[in-house]
Amino acid sequence: MTSFSGKSILITGAASGIGFIMGRMALEKGAKHLVMWDINSESLSASANELTSKGYSVSTNLVDVRNKEQVSKVSEVVIKEQGTIDILFNNAGIVVGKSFEDHSYKDIENTLAVNSLGLMYVARAFLPAMIENGFGRIINIASAAGLTPNPGMTVYAASKWAAVGWSDSLRIELEQNHENIKVLTVMPSYINTGMFDGVKAPLLIPLLDPEKISAKILNSVEKEKFILREPFMIKLSPFVRGILPARIYDFIAGKILKVYSSMNTFTGRKGAKDD
Repeated sequence: MTSFSGKSILITGAASGIGFIMGRMALEKGAKHLVMWDINSESLSASANELTSKGYSVSTNLVDVRNKEQVSKVSEVVIKEQGTIDILFNNAGIVVGKSFEDHSYKDIENTLAVNSLGLMYVARAFLPAMIENGFGRIINIASAAGLTPNPGMTVYAASKWAAVGWSDSLRIELEQNHENIKVLTVMPSYINTGMFDGVKAPLLIPLLDPEKISAKILNSVEKEKFILREPFMIKLSPFVRGILPARIYDFIAGKILKVYSSMNTFTGRKGAKDD
């Protein structure tokens, strides 16, 4: 079992959505200090003030996870000022919900940079100190989109497939070489935070409540699980996709469950940075 009590926590995309909720819950569970990273200065300040007003120890850094030099520099400052980060939540994410032909090159670059490279940059920055300290937990917020194709989010899906592959490979690597550093890969379906405003929830795959999924993520950290897929149908996705011929899977996902049309009404929340 892993306890949050007395631990130092860092969360990217911490100003809103499940990033903020997970930070609040970690503090409620006795975390010693919370480091909040985000690129939205106003939201970051307001969210931190909300937590400090309750007596919690919180610090903030304005960080763009796409910028590896910035990530490296600020992480060094954090470790110097706060000590080793015990539990890292790689939560920052963005989505561009439109056909691939309508993506700009900047859309493609930003999505991959935040959702894939950003996770790697941040983990790489804090992992050496975790190894030296002999303890660490890395929680990578990926997506159910990393398990199945979905029109309307081609680049987002690609970025999350990369995140899932990297995260689970990192888990195995650390299990072999540093058994006290554990990795949790989280693959939720649509979370009702505003980032996916307008989506139509597929059949049998309801929108996830932010408070409930945040609680499940922290519970999974405590129980030292290495994979969390939610809701229930997402747990079955790898098995079903693995045993069915592609066209039959497409028929079930597209025609019956309506997964492939779920993004047709997507509007999104402008400037969303949480997942």
